[in-house]
Amino acid sequence: MRPLTDSIPKPLLPAGGNALIDYHLHAFAMAGVREVVINLSWLGQTICEHVGDGGRFGLTVRYSEEGPVPLETGGGIHRALPLLGPDAFVLVNSDVWTDFPLGSLELPPGSLAHLVLVENPAHHPAGDFALDAAGKVVAEGARLTYAGIAIMHPDLFGHDRPGRFPLKPLLDRALSQGRLTGLSWRGRWLDVGTPERLAALDHGLRGGRLVHPALVAVPDRGAGGEG
Repeated sequence: MRPLTDSIPKPLLPAGGNALIDYHLHAFAMAGVREVVINLSWLGQTICEHVGDGGRFGLTVRYSEEGPVPLETGGGIHRALPLLGPDAFVLVNSDVWTDFPLGSLELPPGSLAHLVLVENPAHHPAGDFALDAAGKVVAEGARLTYAGIAIMHPDLFGHDRPGRFPLKPLLDRALSQGRLTGLSWRGRWLDVGTPERLAALDHGLRGGRLVHPALVAVPDRGAGGEG
């Protein structure tokens, strides 16, 4: 996302007149979630200043500091576990935009993580996982892309040590144990991982082609708006 993220952390990048993180926070509130933990690293203080205690979103927000070097998704979640508590929690990556109903996520019995999977975007044609008819995530079959949205149990992290590590090996371990499940989502989902894709999202929101159910996009009024 550089050079955009040289001065703005990715969750605060604007699209449709709102920061990316705003869509997620409003979606959590609409889903009935009241407590949210946000992982912080690069320019994390600016996220704190933008979100505050979460009150304006109808949420209580706490922060998990990763330090100046991000711990990757796995390490970041592991560090946040004391704040997340002993029960299953919903995870949403900051660099996706979606109208997925977060309140519909439930962790099936015996599953350590339940993933939202989407059709493979052009920039990731190989996908990540396959899904069988019973909703088990499997290694073989027509592959789909992990959307960066899931509900997980803290036991997914087992005896992993603190530090910097990715999430994928933990999901692969759960898959090998038959304890990884998922669903296929056919609604709106975008990986906002490049300036070009961010610009396309902004254009779609301002033009009305994309509408988030929890937050109506701000119309483009020309000069003086964000961006």
